[in-house]
Amino acid sequence: MYYLYILYSETSQIYYVGSTEDPCKRFEEHNTDPDNTFTSKHRPWLLKAVFEAGTKRSDAMKMERFIKQQKSRKLIDKLIDPAFTPNGALAQLVRVPHVRD
Repeated sequence: MYYLYILYSETSQIYYVGSTEDPCKRFEEHNTDPDNTFTSKHRPWLLKAVFEAGTKRSDAMKMERFIKQQKSRKLIDKLIDPAFTPNGALAQLVRVPHVRD
């Protein structure tokens, strides 16, 4: 299974959307990786939401790309709201509540 995840940096007040096979491991990497990357500049990160995005890497990447192309903080705010059910182009996303926090 591949997952889509949403991180939030309180220090920079920005969201980051990514995809992976292991969201918990990837979350830790964003907060500890010694390389100079985009996410390393905005630490610490909080894990705000995780969704099952499909059984293929391409499924998760398609969802990640779609969300990033929207350039919409409102969309991400909706996605992190536990009461929101993804629909339309995002209907295949299934929230993983036990991974969050």
